[in-house]
Amino acid sequence: MTQMEYAKKGIATSQMQHVARVEALPLETIMNGVAAGTIVIPANINHKQLIPCGIGRILRTKINANIGNSTLSSCPGAEKSKLAIALHYGADTVMDLSTGGEITSIRSAILEQSPAPLGTVPIYEIVARYGNSDFAREKILSVIREQAEQGVDYMTIHAGLLRKYVPLALKRKLGIVSRGGALLAAWMQENKKENPFYEAFDEILAICQQYDVTLSLGDGLRPGCLADASDEAQFAELDTLGELVSRCRAANVQAMVEGPGHVPLDQIELNMKREREICGDAPFYILGPVVIDCAPGYDHFVAGMGGMMGAFYGAAMLCYVTPKEHLGLPNADDVRRGVVAFKIAAHAADVALHKPGCRDRDDAISDARAKFDWEKQFASALDPEWARELRNQALQESSAPNQHGSEYCTMCGPDFCSVRLSARLKKESL
Repeated sequence: MTQMEYAKKGIATSQMQHVARVEALPLETIMNGVAAGTIVIPANINHKQLIPCGIGRILRTKINANIGNSTLSSCPGAEKSKLAIALHYGADTVMDLSTGGEITSIRSAILEQSPAPLGTVPIYEIVARYGNSDFAREKILSVIREQAEQGVDYMTIHAGLLRKYVPLALKRKLGIVSRGGALLAAWMQENKKENPFYEAFDEILAICQQYDVTLSLGDGLRPGCLADASDEAQFAELDTLGELVSRCRAANVQAMVEGPGHVPLDQIELNMKREREICGDAPFYILGPVVIDCAPGYDHFVAGMGGMMGAFYGAAMLCYVTPKEHLGLPNADDVRRGVVAFKIAAHAADVALHKPGCRDRDDAISDARAKFDWEKQFASALDPEWARELRNQALQESSAPNQHGSEYCTMCGPDFCSVRLSARLKKESL
């Protein structure tokens, strides 16, 4: 049975118990959420190294790191390195978006190495194998089944992009920016047929139910620039995604919904609330959103801002954006920067929402700062290595490095240090 089926029958799985402990929430809360579909625990029965992860609005905000090669760049070794870095810096899930050669071997290596849930986009492998003009039902189902048998925990399926929505998207400034969405739109227009993933959805559900694969209902019409945000095409697809969520729940298949995209700050709350209403509070998994379009090279900051607001208004998982977004395939350092930026965004939202235990880390680092305990400060940091590197760099650049003890930093020095002065005042007042 799937996690949803167990929860509906009142059976607490080890995965649900683990999520309850990690989230510091009652087991009953987790079970009720999984049964209702407002919490998902992507846990393919064939992913042997998996450490369960809960995704839902009432849980701590999760982040996903995209890795994978392209037809022009990277190799299995590089993707393993990206995976290790993503996990080290706190990615909760990873997605293999490989589109080049060795897709199966890369995915196999990731599954063997990763305790985090793994996601994929099956249409990429379908196109890599058969080209972009052959979306025969048996080929779609064959690839999805192979990935499920291999142990993939969740799959992005662009089943909500119906043929009648394509003209709406073509009115946009940037049209269709989703790779999967663009491939399907081109196929539908050329063949004058409906979305084959939508038409095969019941068979896809049967495979997912067999292996407990969570469906991530893809937003093939997500806006790719601010000018296209919250438009008719985006919300038409969202309505269909709401229908697909209901079909998933009826089939006892876990489902989350993917969301925008490029959205200005003043429209983020609207987008989060609309998805919650239309999709029955299914976990919302958002890309960014990117809140301005004119900062290439800094999109991990730009999207982190949007992600923080999205999480505050109800998103359950943030898909990271790296500095290479819109520019090229990210390397290992880009992965690190993207993961850390989005851990910051997720944590800031969770603190503001008063989720259990989320401020403990902030209180710990504040206590360490008051005591000038640099090691505990580094241990509490979201990126300890970077904090340590900057501290050492500052000491080396100091005009009198040999005179710098541990009870101040080079920002103020000993005579102007407010923390030292406060500590002295506290001591004198006792």
